[in-house]
Amino acid sequence: MATWRTEHSFRSWVWANLASAVLAFALPLTPAERALILALGLSVLAAELFNTAIEDTVDYISTKDHPLAKRAKDAGSAGVAVAAIAAGVAWLVILIG
Repeated sequence: MATWRTEHSFRSWVWANLASAVLAFALPLTPAERALILALGLSVLAAELFNTAIEDTVDYISTKDHPLAKRAKDAGSAGVAVAAIAAGVAWLVILIG
């Protein structure tokens, strides 16, 4: 997969998700809690793939700086951040109870 080869952030999220999955199975969680953790982790990866697609498309169309290009890239990055926050919140709620 090209994204794996070219995007450090995607590789970082994959490793974070692997650690999260190992922890989810090592802790005494319910099946629903495990499913939530795994699904939210995958949503972070999906958001990162969408972000990469947006960035690559914008860069392909033009190398000039444009406010709309910046907004598109910023929105893609924000989508990744929101997905990551959701996964973090789920972990906190599960761990705290």
